[in-house]
Amino acid sequence: HQAVDRNMGIGANAPGFSKGPSELGLAATRNPGLVKQFANLAREEWLVTGIRKGYQYMADIATEPRWARIEGTFGEDPELAAEMIRAVTLGFQGEALGAESVALTTKHFPGGGPQVDGHDPHFSWGSDQAYPGSQFEKHLIPFKAAIAAGTSAIMPYYAVPKGEEFEPKAFAYNKAIISDLLRGEMGFEGVVNSDTGVVLMTPWGTEELNVSERYAAAVNAGVDLFAGNGDAKYLLEAVNNGIISEQRIDESVRRLLTEIYSLGLFENPYADPDAASEISKYDKADRVGKELMLHSITLLRNNDHLLPIKNGQKIYVENLEQPDTGQQFVDNPHDADLIIYHVAPEGKGLFGSANEAIKLALSEHNVDVERINALGKIAPLVLSLNLNRPWIIEEVEASATSIIVGFGGDEALWDVLTGKFNPVGKLPITIPQSESAVIDNVIDVPGYAESGGYALFKFGAGLSYSQ
Repeated sequence: HQAVDRNMGIGANAPGFSKGPSELGLAATRNPGLVKQFANLAREEWLVTGIRKGYQYMADIATEPRWARIEGTFGEDPELAAEMIRAVTLGFQGEALGAESVALTTKHFPGGGPQVDGHDPHFSWGSDQAYPGSQFEKHLIPFKAAIAAGTSAIMPYYAVPKGEEFEPKAFAYNKAIISDLLRGEMGFEGVVNSDTGVVLMTPWGTEELNVSERYAAAVNAGVDLFAGNGDAKYLLEAVNNGIISEQRIDESVRRLLTEIYSLGLFENPYADPDAASEISKYDKADRVGKELMLHSITLLRNNDHLLPIKNGQKIYVENLEQPDTGQQFVDNPHDADLIIYHVAPEGKGLFGSANEAIKLALSEHNVDVERINALGKIAPLVLSLNLNRPWIIEEVEASATSIIVGFGGDEALWDVLTGKFNPVGKLPITIPQSESAVIDNVIDVPGYAESGGYALFKFGAGLSYSQ
């Protein structure tokens, strides 16, 4: 696992493959057709390098703003996430799994967004997932879309659901969630793929069982494939002891072999190096990736029509590489007509987490808010923010004449700043107005901004230069 999911062919920092915005950025484009096109082009790149299966994408709904994995989601709205998960699934797999497909594993069923206090169930102290707003069904909507689009596999999360209607076991051990809901009610017939290390590292709700019994509990709940556990002796032990039936093993083997057969890997398991060399010369995926980056950039404020940058303006920039595009850049902010300050909060990442309150204020994440506010007093300030989480910007918001957010790609950002491209992006998540608003948030409710008193910028916000 990485702190934030990045997917080759989609992730902005994926070396050697075509690049596009993060999953949040894909959702900001509101353009499922273009997303599907890029996923299909990325599929071609994966295919010729021999990659035939990916453990992505995330269909989780980002309803708890402190959760560290929000960048890997398609945002907080279930219908938008459903559109996007459908687009990437059809782009990578096609209408049916075949010899030209890359099989996908959609995660994390039934949705990892509503984590209590934003903590993550990779850790025992973060295992609780709750539905205080009774919105469990809305978190299923993107998974229903993925199933309808033919996703090859689905991965349950580590979390333990809380509430009288749920069995207090992690989803991988939860028969009501996998066998009854996913397979029985939702009709999923593909592979159920456990998350990494579910037996040895995160056996929440089954800690009292030995390793062999945990395997049995997960298999009997409906898991077909175990990720991150390479030693099958405990699984074999469970079968030999009669706590997993051979018939149940046969069901999983049939599903796994069906996937391999459908991909054509029995007939031809090899990649063609000549094809890989040839496709590396194409630039269509890069062009579409840049187009997605352009479409994702979202303008949230533009007081006094500060943007786009006007001809002849003197520009002072911090934390953003200056392009060679003919603009007049100055080294002293006091000489500037316009100041651009780029903020890319580092955050602690998923595996930098601790059992303590999670905060989203910029000053908690190595951002010099005093410097930003000082610059805002010198000249009109453009605050440029890399939106990989719903950062709270109340410490600097009043100093910004213009606010613009992006999801990867400095070149695309400059195209928007200079007016080469008119911004069209729309927020895929709400930006909260304060830490107290986040604490009061109902963690399973999509678009909680509608209740009032929560949002600084609501889901769907986004301006163009004509507004």
